[in-house]
Amino acid sequence: MNITVFCSAFSLDERYTEPAAEFARLLGGRGHTLVWGGSHAGLMGLLADGVKEAGGRLVGISVEMLAHKAYEGADELVTTRDLAERKAQLLARADAVVVLVGGLGTLDEVTEVLELKKHALHDKPVVVLDTDGFYEGLRLQLRRMDQEGFLPRPLAELITFTADPAEVFTHLEARA
Repeated sequence: MNITVFCSAFSLDERYTEPAAEFARLLGGRGHTLVWGGSHAGLMGLLADGVKEAGGRLVGISVEMLAHKAYEGADELVTTRDLAERKAQLLARADAVVVLVGGLGTLDEVTEVLELKKHALHDKPVVVLDTDGFYEGLRLQLRRMDQEGFLPRPLAELITFTADPAEVFTHLEARA
């Protein structure tokens, strides 16, 4: 399974890196392919290293303006012209999408994927690894949108939240 992961390119506290490292070991150890932003920096680099060490395959989708941060050990590295093309490639190559902790870029990526899914432009599972309650605010906002009729599909059909890296795979592999 090609699993696209959205996450931070910044170095983060252990409370975020340890679950991400466990997720990476599980992804690689289960024979899946990581499709990610292609960076060696921060959480992205930690994720790629963990997947590679566990025997998984790496497909990086970088962008010209960040080519200097590209992960050199990727099995395949694609460089796009801009961020919009990068997001399109990340989704096109995905069988599933997983969201780890991140900043505005990660939030942009997940909301675009959810908007496309809302309109039935893809039906790939989207799972958020909600480490240390990082995405509680997003979960509450999405729940409110659902309850007040802003979503044409039930929220449960759009996204799943879990705090356990192993549960991510339980959900994804059940849909495969």
